[in-house]
Amino acid sequence: MNIIFVSSATAQARSLTLDWRHWTLGGLGLLVLFLCFTLLFNYVTLRYAAAIKHPLLQAILLADQRAEAAKAQELLQGHLNSMAVKLGELQAQVLRLDWLGERLAKLAGLKPQELPPPLEPGVAPGVGGPAPTSARDLSADEFALLLASLSRQVEQRSDQLGVLEALLVTDSAYRKFLPSLSPIEDGWFSSNFGWRIDPFTGQKSFHEGIDFPADSGTPVLAAASGKVVVAEVHPAYGKLVEIDHGNGLVSRYAHNSALFVKEGDLVVRGQRIGMVGSSGRSTGPHLHFEVRLNGVPQNPARFLQPTG
Repeated sequence: MNIIFVSSATAQARSLTLDWRHWTLGGLGLLVLFLCFTLLFNYVTLRYAAAIKHPLLQAILLADQRAEAAKAQELLQGHLNSMAVKLGELQAQVLRLDWLGERLAKLAGLKPQELPPPLEPGVAPGVGGPAPTSARDLSADEFALLLASLSRQVEQRSDQLGVLEALLVTDSAYRKFLPSLSPIEDGWFSSNFGWRIDPFTGQKSFHEGIDFPADSGTPVLAAASGKVVVAEVHPAYGKLVEIDHGNGLVSRYAHNSALFVKEGDLVVRGQRIGMVGSSGRSTGPHLHFEVRLNGVPQNPARFLQPTG
């Protein structure tokens, strides 16, 4: 394209030829000018939109705010969903802790009234203290970390209580096979374990058990669970029952008037196995009770729990 310039003062003509380079530079200049105008318009729009209150500008600003709010809500909902999952896990773990606590209380022999009362739903325990000198709000990430830490602590406590429960169950099972229950309910000793004067000969002799005086027909109870290995009439012990509790521990019940078990029977702690009598070498109705470990007589009083 050729452009001719004519000057009236000099009456001379000049020509200017426009090629592709001029068009390119011109196009770039227009593009830069358009971009600058657009940025300036956006800045002015966002900066003064609230003050101008033009309907179109207000609509654009409201649409942007809604988009940002939707993104923030989506992000917040994602955090809430994640925390809800953690909260559900914590609730399940707390329920397991409550269940373990009840089982441990029963194994330990605690009564419900001896346990601390549970908190009512929605009621937190009382806390307090001086006002903090500096404080700030927790961020979502910090809250998530605290929740994860609490979850790990609850899980650790649950594992510890599980181990404690196993130990208490083992101990409880062991105690069931330990002859610690008095064979005569509310019974008392008339002759202790050890050296004494024999009631028949008047000589000093070793008494291998303890004697419970009682009326004939008084129930005789198994001091612990086990297997009946002897149920017979013995010349000295009279009607005799022996129960094997395992690990070489045997309890012996002598001078019965009647036996309710036979050899090979399995008995449980507190089961009635006979009745008090005066059979065998006896001066009157009573129960002779022995505890032997690997055949060696032990002092039964060391095993028996206090009565009353």
